Amino acid sequence: MLRTAICTMLAVLAFSGPASAQLVDEFEPPVAGCCLPAAAQRLTDQLQDWNQLGRYHAANEELKKHPADPNRVVFLGDSITDGWKLEESFPGKPYVNRGISGQTTPQMLARMYADVIALKPKAMILLAGTNDIARNTGPMTAEMIEQNFMAITELAQHHGIKVVLCAVMPVSNYPYERQQREAANAGASGGRKPAARSKMTERRPPADILKLNAWLKEYAARVGAVYADYYAAFVDEHGWLKDGFSEDGLHPNAAGYKLMVPVAEAAIQQAMR
Repeated sequence: MLRTAICTMLAVLAFSGPASAQLVDEFEPPVAGCCLPAAAQRLTDQLQDWNQLGRYHAANEELKKHPADPNRVVFLGDSITDGWKLEESFPGKPYVNRGISGQTTPQMLARMYADVIALKPKAMILLAGTNDIARNTGPMTAEMIEQNFMAITELAQHHGIKVVLCAVMPVSNYPYERQQREAANAGASGGRKPAARSKMTERRPPADILKLNAWLKEYAARVGAVYADYYAAFVDEHGWLKDGFSEDGLHPNAAGYKLMVPVAEAAIQQAMR
């Protein structure tokens, strides 16, 4: 298996080639981590569970040993959900976190039976789409993303699960701009420059977020789902995520999660009614 993985990697390198082939004056390759066989084995292991069904398998099996709470809600999503401490934000509520960092809607669709339906929740609240726009699992058309949302929603509703569809949250370049100012000041004073940070709006254009949210709102109304508008709670006058509610321009900080709580709770209660 390991030998096959290494051969595959070498074949890809041999036939893909760089975007533009040209000789260089100096040999300055990127620093490779140790060690290639170990890296290949890790990649092989990850590809065997590309949708990460193993992440919550043990927790799901344990949960299924007990009668399902009639008010159980499953939070399905990516890193924003993954990093949400639900027990602190919703004390005493039977809310189950099934977020996985970096995931896109096709991966969440593959997890629907194991991580949602089998847990017999009364409702599911889905926050997804930002990583689809960012091409975390490859380029996708708007229609492909929409079809994944439809498949997830239809599966849940077919099994009697109420659905809350969440707006994709805005992103911002505020942390990047702050870092640029700090780097300039450090350079002027001879100090050490901060580590590089990327512009969030380059991988997640605000226009794409707006288009997906408009579709999500319309689709939710059309199929009897509830639309939770996190976007409205976070967006500022420039169309970016409000400054002070995220450390990187994408993921909410503690203050950001506090903004999400009333939006989520109101949507869940509406769905359950």
